[in-house]
Amino acid sequence: MARFVKRKLSKKEESANRKKESIEAVRVLNTTESTVEAVKEKKEVEIAEVISVKDFSEAINMPVTTVISNLIKNGVLANINENIDFGTAQIVGDDLGFTIIKKSQSAGPIKEIQISDSSKKLTLRPPVVAVMGHVDHGKTSLLDKIQESNVAAGESGGITQHISAFQAKVKIGKELRAVTFIDTPGHAAFTTMRAHGTAITDIVVLIVAADDGVMPQTIEVIEQAKGNNVPIVVAINKIDKPDADLHKVMQQLADNGLTPEEWGGETIVVKVSAKTGEGVDKLLESILLLADVKEYKADPEEMATGVVIESHMHKGSGPLAIVLIENGTIEKGDPIVVGSFSGRVRILKNSFDHDIESAGPSTPVRIAGLNGLPTFGDRLLVVAVEKEAKNQAEMHRQRENQDFVTSKRIDNDGSQAENKVIDFNIVLKADVGGSLEAIKQSLNAISHPELNLKIVHEGIGSVSESDVNIARASHALLLAFRVTVTGVAKRMAELEKVVVSSYDVIYDLLDEVKKQISELLPPEVVETETGRLKILATFRFEKKRTVFGGIVESGELKRNDNIRILRGEKEVWAGKIEELRSGKDIAASVSSGSECGVSIADMVDVLKDDTVTAFTISEVKKEIL
Repeated sequence: MARFVKRKLSKKEESANRKKESIEAVRVLNTTESTVEAVKEKKEVEIAEVISVKDFSEAINMPVTTVISNLIKNGVLANINENIDFGTAQIVGDDLGFTIIKKSQSAGPIKEIQISDSSKKLTLRPPVVAVMGHVDHGKTSLLDKIQESNVAAGESGGITQHISAFQAKVKIGKELRAVTFIDTPGHAAFTTMRAHGTAITDIVVLIVAADDGVMPQTIEVIEQAKGNNVPIVVAINKIDKPDADLHKVMQQLADNGLTPEEWGGETIVVKVSAKTGEGVDKLLESILLLADVKEYKADPEEMATGVVIESHMHKGSGPLAIVLIENGTIEKGDPIVVGSFSGRVRILKNSFDHDIESAGPSTPVRIAGLNGLPTFGDRLLVVAVEKEAKNQAEMHRQRENQDFVTSKRIDNDGSQAENKVIDFNIVLKADVGGSLEAIKQSLNAISHPELNLKIVHEGIGSVSESDVNIARASHALLLAFRVTVTGVAKRMAELEKVVVSSYDVIYDLLDEVKKQISELLPPEVVETETGRLKILATFRFEKKRTVFGGIVESGELKRNDNIRILRGEKEVWAGKIEELRSGKDIAASVSSGSECGVSIADMVDVLKDDTVTAFTISEVKKEIL
């Protein structure tokens, strides 16, 4: 209690200092505003590094149509709501008689807190453990044994679709200690989420099935953990299976740089069975032993910092973020900034959905009170006053806008260049932010030279009337991942003939997208050689007719076959066989090793030793990677 009182007092002192700074800031701001007015008289306009076309037109007090026309003249096709960068704004401003200058940014980006070991306030904190591995190797089932819940039964296809986190009290001997577990997806599509997982964790528990061994996703996790300098504890699961091969798994681990301790290496390897519970206590002891060696510390008296590990819209609570507190202590009512959004902690719950008043380092919490839905991986920062949170969020938005959507380029004559690439638009709705990011990454990885795949709209929560309207207007495929479709949206989709495709498993969604893209792309024309003939003699040349003879060297030749006559590598003629003779008789086909006569309906200067190749033409669906 004394710690929190002390923290509250320090907050009040800091708040008072910040109020003094705010008064000074207002004075400076007023001075700046008057300066800007003076600048305008000189036709100088101050703008942010990235600005929308609408805001730019207002800043220079010119009609938006004038701005758009000037953009078109300079080869940029942008609508009223699209962003343009500072360089483009300078060019347009110069054409319209303005000097555009960049607005100085008084507030910097949110900095990650660097915790110094020399601080006297540092105390030991619970280790954060990410459980990772290949799909179906038993990650969630193992956590069930620890959490005493049935998470796996509620997952679609038995696969974890998004990150979940909880803090468990682990009894080691007579001591009760806290460990924070993060369960991460194992399917290949969730590479991005697993990469975040290794970045926000102290220890990785790598699950490897004794009957399956090291898989590509297992190797990927090893590389990610090593890249983030995160220690790995290996749990060889399913040792109760009759086809378990422990020696094979140990060898595979050693081959990938994780030599077990019992083989003389440094990697802790524990043999477990999530089904029977065998070895689970030893695994927990190994985790805490490693944590004791590493001595993970934090300062609970600081203002909290954390990272978003999941987010979604909650009926009744609005935007809900699951945040892992990394340092400091967060309390109900604290002003916060998370990525591009700000607010106050209106609801604070632990991982078991119980209301709490505060949470310290290494604690996963559910937070409501933000004015928007943050993205997986966004940073959380508790600040002194809500106004500062709003300013920080605004600065973050401006920095994000620097990655604005590139405007379409057009030809100097004003006509849009011919585009042979097929546009494939997608409207995407998902249940949580982590799943949304993973699906986006997977969709953006789908590539083909003739394809332009674009996510025109995305969001968290149920498919709404607005989503259907966007899909209709942009001729987009509407994908719903583990979310419902509202009644109004369903009726509108039927009326407007917009197909809403719903999925519970991510690779089903990806397979369907690839299938639809494949059907849209023109098929690939494939030529297959069916026969080859060497010309031995020419018989006669007539008007629009040539007759020659030869021997079939491979395959067979048929009447009406497509053929090419080649002289070395050069094509002399291409067309069809009009007539085929074997001896004096007309033949339907002639096989390899036989001599024949060939008649074509054209005058062609064929020579002895020229080659004739027969081929078929077929159309094959193009493969989408």
